[in-house]
Amino acid sequence: MPIQINNVPRRVVYAASGVGPYAFTFEILAAGDIAVFKDDALLTLTTNYTVTIAANGTGSITLTADPTGATQIAIVGNRTIQRTTDFTTGGDFFANTLNDELDQQTIFAQQNAEGLTRSLQAPQTDPTSINMILPRASVRANKTLAFNSTGAPTTGEVIGDNRGNWSAGVSYNKRDIVKDTSTSNIFYANTAHTSSGSQPLTTNVDSAKWDVLVDAAAASTSATNAANSASTATTQASNASTSATNSANSATAAANSATTASNSATSAANAQAAAEAALDSFDDRYLGSKTANPTLDNDGNALLTGALYFNSVDGVMKVYTGSAWVAASVSASGLLTVANNLSELTATASTARTNIGLGTGDSPQFTAVNIGNSSDTTVTRASAGVIAVEGSNVLMASNIGGSVQAYDVDTAKTDVVQTFTAAQTFRAASAIRSEVASTQDAIVIAGRAGGTTSRAITLTPASLGASRTATMPDPGADYTVGFRNVPLSGSAKTTSYSLTTDDIGEYIEVGSGGSITIPNSTFAAGDVITVFNNTSGAITITCSITDAYIAGTDSDKATMSLATRGLATILFISGTRCVVQGNVS
Repeated sequence: MPIQINNVPRRVVYAASGVGPYAFTFEILAAGDIAVFKDDALLTLTTNYTVTIAANGTGSITLTADPTGATQIAIVGNRTIQRTTDFTTGGDFFANTLNDELDQQTIFAQQNAEGLTRSLQAPQTDPTSINMILPRASVRANKTLAFNSTGAPTTGEVIGDNRGNWSAGVSYNKRDIVKDTSTSNIFYANTAHTSSGSQPLTTNVDSAKWDVLVDAAAASTSATNAANSASTATTQASNASTSATNSANSATAAANSATTASNSATSAANAQAAAEAALDSFDDRYLGSKTANPTLDNDGNALLTGALYFNSVDGVMKVYTGSAWVAASVSASGLLTVANNLSELTATASTARTNIGLGTGDSPQFTAVNIGNSSDTTVTRASAGVIAVEGSNVLMASNIGGSVQAYDVDTAKTDVVQTFTAAQTFRAASAIRSEVASTQDAIVIAGRAGGTTSRAITLTPASLGASRTATMPDPGADYTVGFRNVPLSGSAKTTSYSLTTDDIGEYIEVGSGGSITIPNSTFAAGDVITVFNNTSGAITITCSITDAYIAGTDSDKATMSLATRGLATILFISGTRCVVQGNVS
């Protein structure tokens, strides 16, 4: 019966759950056109399952028994690929016969397509020059599958084999297994090589190319110990049996003695283990006498903090701090003790006072006295009866009118030039006269809050002979009044340079090549830096900052190019955003 063959995969996989039914949506012509798997086991039609086919060719299968222990049930299209019909020249040509034949051919094509989806295939975009045919069987035997530099299949490393007893001068492959006849250990080759040297392989020149699979020596020792223990136990059991035969009471006593002996042996073994552990712990902490500072303990392990050893060359006991060896003791010769209350200095008291700066005799004399640290105030003797503090004489009341003038009620001090060492506060109507030594000096003026209008302060530089007026727009803010200029930040840059906060308010000159980097999360809103490219070619500005824009654009730039002899002014909107104005692109 002709049916419509739809374009659906000819395979469906279910989680195993009861006998079913398990449906399939691809069309079949007969019950034998499918294969059913319980996990990886192929089931048999009728014996393990039955098939129900709908009028449109789809259907379901029902298992004859619950799939206990299975995880998956798979149904796969599996019509036998053959042709059993033939059209005879001049014979009958029926539509249903042709439809059946075409349905069968379509099913064959879908089965092949479904199988190909589960095969190893190269992508459609691979070069047509790649040959995906595997090497010959004799070439690829016992080797892994690999791909060469073009992506074509080739043979990889040898899989490895049991090569029997190890011998010198043999070419071994990676993964080969050999036996070391001197120790009976079994080794695995981790690197392909030609063997050399001699056994045992643990000390062979190629020992790093072998890994132990079976430590036969250790296993043999354990087996021997077990056999000896078994033999001893057998002997003791025989003796106990003989004693039991002679006397039940003796047997009981022997059993009790055996228990006691066993307990004693266990205690002795535990005591021995504890003693060995204590000795090992002591040996790790006291390393004995050595001629130089050791770098490892006596077991070849890392040094413990607090470890000790006696240096036989210096004659000093040393202790390990965790990073270095230091002397653990000092000689008591020449030391002062609290109990003696400095009585050890009796014979040389005068010299001792001189050495510690107390002068000589019973009345100490001082050249100078430091009050606090060495960087603090120093009091010295300027001359007879005169004390100086930090080099300046301390004047007495008798000096008023001579070395020092009397107090002047004229607090404004309009009659003399004033020098201030701290910030001063003036009324709004007050004027400050600048007697600065250089035309480049500046005066910092702090406006006081208390009004809403701007206040003006007149500065009269002595060297200019004319007044200048500085207007403070905000009475509550601080301002620095000075000459307007942009200073150079350091010397001209000749290599790559990352901007720092020391460059704020200054300009960077790039000379004889180099580049500039704008770092992220470094500057604050309002910071400004100017870059001057003093070279004959463009330079690169790398924008590591999160957002960087050229003024007048809305494109975040990762890099910018500053033209030759060009200027770029960088205004930071925040620590992660800036705008660059100038000869940049």
